[in-house]
Amino acid sequence: MRSNRAKLRAVSMAATLPMVAGALALGIPAAHAANGPAREALKGTKPLWATAKADKGATPDSAQVNAKVYLAGKDAAGLAAYAKAVSDPSSPLYGKYLNAKKAQARFGATKAQVDAVKSWLTSAGLKVTEVTQHYVAVSGDVAAAEKAFGTQLHNYAKGSATYRAPAQTASVPEALKGAVLTVTGLDNAPHVSHHDDQLPPPDAVFKNSGPFSSYYGSNIASTLPDAYGAKAPYAIRGYTGKQLRAAYGAGDYTGKGVRVAITDAYASPTIAYDAGTYAVKHGDAAWKTGQLHQALPANYTKIKECKAAGWYGEETLDVEAVHAVAPDADVTYVGAASCYDDDLLASLSKVVDNHLADIVSNSWGDVEATQTPDLAAAYDQVFQLGAVQGIGFYFSSGDNGDEVANTGTKQVDTPANSAWVTAVGGTSLAVGKGDKYQWETGWGTEKATLSADGKSWDGFPGKFTSGAGGGTSKTVAEPYYQKGVVPDSLAKANSADGNRVVPDIAAIADPNTGFLVGQTQTFPDGSQQYSEYRIGGTSLAAPVIAAVQALAQEARGGKAIGFANPSIYAKYGKGVFHDVTDNPTGSGLAEVRVDFANGLDAKGGLLYSVRSLGKDSSLSAVKGYDDVTGVGSPANGYVQSYAKKQ
Repeated sequence: MRSNRAKLRAVSMAATLPMVAGALALGIPAAHAANGPAREALKGTKPLWATAKADKGATPDSAQVNAKVYLAGKDAAGLAAYAKAVSDPSSPLYGKYLNAKKAQARFGATKAQVDAVKSWLTSAGLKVTEVTQHYVAVSGDVAAAEKAFGTQLHNYAKGSATYRAPAQTASVPEALKGAVLTVTGLDNAPHVSHHDDQLPPPDAVFKNSGPFSSYYGSNIASTLPDAYGAKAPYAIRGYTGKQLRAAYGAGDYTGKGVRVAITDAYASPTIAYDAGTYAVKHGDAAWKTGQLHQALPANYTKIKECKAAGWYGEETLDVEAVHAVAPDADVTYVGAASCYDDDLLASLSKVVDNHLADIVSNSWGDVEATQTPDLAAAYDQVFQLGAVQGIGFYFSSGDNGDEVANTGTKQVDTPANSAWVTAVGGTSLAVGKGDKYQWETGWGTEKATLSADGKSWDGFPGKFTSGAGGGTSKTVAEPYYQKGVVPDSLAKANSADGNRVVPDIAAIADPNTGFLVGQTQTFPDGSQQYSEYRIGGTSLAAPVIAAVQALAQEARGGKAIGFANPSIYAKYGKGVFHDVTDNPTGSGLAEVRVDFANGLDAKGGLLYSVRSLGKDSSLSAVKGYDDVTGVGSPANGYVQSYAKKQ
């Protein structure tokens, strides 16, 4: 668990098409059937893999389909406009948020729209199983689904398996134009497992081997080969809250009175014990009764497919990191039923519909190529409904740099690419003696292992292993708040008109300068015991920034910051960010890391490696805004800047 940013699974793998940020992609030309009433196409609902070559014939009419029809609401343009106005410090409507009830009344689907959607679905022979503010869920056989959505469903070969998918782009009657955003569930790849209330036990134990540094540079690997002409320090054991609070200028603020939500999939069965034990062991304030809440689904799905136990570490990291940096903030964990988009969307919607928090940390995502424009619109709708209520969403930017090594294609991650969220990039952080901030680099790691004779590092500096996600979106237009700050060389990398660049802000992410967490894990003898290990990834950066924002909201007198990007970019150049670069000391930087070969103890031997810092694939952290760290990381004065008159 050296780097632990969880991946969502897209509901559909349809082609990525251009999307204009801020719009809900509803202006889609109607597709007219050859002999029938006009229909409105739902672009992106036919997956790329549903090709003629892979076609294995029609799906039997009797096969069952479970689908969700997402509602567009009654004023999509008005929603986007109001979300912008209340989030922009230069707007007269800045901070004039609506409550959840008023937001839904003003922008949500009308009863007439919902009734029309239900009537259309039931008239086709589908059964309505659930109606929420955001979607109408239905079930029924293939024949009914084909009638409702104006497409045949066929079986297609995909890899070694066969899955169902639309043979043509799905559509809805033109009478419902503007009422339906998209539909999910017409394709069933990967296979959906049955509901199951029982979650698996924690994953196998992972421990770090020493030697360690207690702070950056405190323990030099003097007997091992040089790196960049000098002896390198051993990796730290793992930073704790006191060090991170000092690094990011927390001052006396603790997040008191501020509510933070965390979304991930599933739920760790030991989170209360683990978080409580960790806080006591590492000098964080003890959790108060009622300070940690969980909002969980009735059932969990796709447990094996999503590797449910792997998400326990995500929740543990997020909860412990938020509390370490903002020890008095109220924390609500909102678990999704699976790692699929529709379930994660449901967890985000739960936060918005019930206004569970003003700040939402999200340590999950996937590559932009998997996201269709209509699914992106469904996410943006939730983010905009949050913005009008004063709720801000923070998403990790990814752990694979420019994604070339991971996917073969240079791209950013999603939902961090949304123009309506704060994308959080990653750094390598050096905190020195006395909790003194020394420097940060953009997180990007190259690894070389110790030679057999112990006299050199083989292939130094080695191959790229991981790094903060970032770059230029191919689908999202450049948001207004980035103009004048983000260099044209980045914004216009994919289009002369400019696109969204990721990230917006950054914090500690490098697992080699990572955070110490405590979690109940499964040991080789089958016992489950509390254990601690160092962890990183932008999964760490997102909750750290969310916690810093909780401090800033407290400094603001408790007034919600809401969607923070316009405010963050307005503060650029005013001395409240660390301007992070890849080479802050003027010479190459590296750490020595020693790992247990078996991940537990020395019985299987030790593995020695040197990790070079500031080597993030093709991405570079440079002076000013960059696509590794955004505007930089919070410095002394950032939290306090929210206390000044906006």
